[in-house]
Amino acid sequence: MATAKQYSGGCHCGAVRYVVTTDLAQVMTCNCSICQKTGTMLTFVPASSFDLQAGVDALTDYQFAAKRIHHVFCKHCGIRSFARGSDQNGNEVRAINVRCLEGLDLDTLNPTHIDGKSF
Repeated sequence: MATAKQYSGGCHCGAVRYVVTTDLAQVMTCNCSICQKTGTMLTFVPASSFDLQAGVDALTDYQFAAKRIHHVFCKHCGIRSFARGSDQNGNEVRAINVRCLEGLDLDTLNPTHIDGKSF
């Protein structure tokens, strides 16, 4: 079982900064229309494990389809470092773009592929 660790993350230009605690036990890639085009690699955490430290004013919200997920991105550099939404039980979660976490070797992860195109 993986141990939870605190990571710093954010956008490319540094306007959006956050700290998240996660064990990275479940990392996924998806072939839905937005993940496919942005190359996002995600892990989901409870909202309580996420602390947006800077950049609330730099975030722009994008929603599509069912409009259940807030695909926020930095209005300066365009990077989608996280998203906001709810899980199937209505609990508030954050979808963390693992590629935006600092000090993480992506080659050590074993992401699960999700067929989001079929949903």
